[in-house]
Amino acid sequence: MRIPSCPDLFGDRGIQLIYSVANQKGGVGKTTTAVNLGAAYAQLGKRVLVVDLDQQCNATVAFGLEKQDSPTTYEVLSGEVTLSEAAKPAGPENVWMVPASRDLAGAVVELPRLERPNHRLQEQVGSVDEDFDVVFIDCPPALGPITVNSLVASDRVIVPVQAEYLALEGLGLLTGTIARVRQALNQGLEIRGVVITMFDGRVALSGQVVAEVRKHFGPKVFDTVVPRSVRLAEAPSHGMPITAYAPTSPGGVAYKALAEELLRGDQPPAASEPLKAAVVLEPKAPALATTSVEDTQPVDASLSDPTDSADAAGPTDLGDAVPEGPVAS
Repeated sequence: MRIPSCPDLFGDRGIQLIYSVANQKGGVGKTTTAVNLGAAYAQLGKRVLVVDLDQQCNATVAFGLEKQDSPTTYEVLSGEVTLSEAAKPAGPENVWMVPASRDLAGAVVELPRLERPNHRLQEQVGSVDEDFDVVFIDCPPALGPITVNSLVASDRVIVPVQAEYLALEGLGLLTGTIARVRQALNQGLEIRGVVITMFDGRVALSGQVVAEVRKHFGPKVFDTVVPRSVRLAEAPSHGMPITAYAPTSPGGVAYKALAEELLRGDQPPAASEPLKAAVVLEPKAPALATTSVEDTQPVDASLSDPTDSADAAGPTDLGDAVPEGPVAS
């Protein structure tokens, strides 16, 4: 498979960065972020590959592809085909897709039995190295062996966090997992950034969540905040990313801005500061009556939209593919 040529802003290096879009909590906007960042990057002249590793196949459907459209990421992980052989045009110019399959549910059990189970995806990256500039991997809502495969194959991790209090729970577990994968399997792995999704400027709690995330992650939090958006929720049902369905909607404008912000910070993989130990967020009763959005984070409330655009949440797969050991500090 050869990808039609397009402007290569990275020169002849091929793939420069591979991003995992990960969070073990469902419904925080992982698929929405992977799909729409990929489409927005393509509009900026990049050759993009989106890899769907979620058995729910939401990213696959969001690009208008059929579920079980073989070959899929299941066959890639099992070694039956290469990433290059599984990649398909996703619709938007410069975007290609490796679809998912419901068979990935079985891969959680099968992967640990295979040779080098944590490196199955990493070993396939070379087959598409000359065809793409950037890869976005949509991870399942779990921290099992499939997500570990994605982290091992990636340079950086993008963590979507919904602007609601319960979305903060479990972030410490995710950062701890990333730290252990970095220590044992992929020393170059780093958190590229945390992106706030589903922000509603009319609700004080949304502003409090933004402030809390910025407090713990500091400059790792993207300046761009993705609002709740009716159009973002509708786009997958039409098999289109927001860049094609409603590019001037608040969600479309936000993902374009996020892509530009991410691109400005894109650099070749390099040694980074060690990850902090798992973040522990102590439960606090939000003072909804006294705290306003403006008091916590200057986000444009006009971008908000009342309709929820969450990804569908799915069951959490638990696996012991993550090696046990101390968290890097």
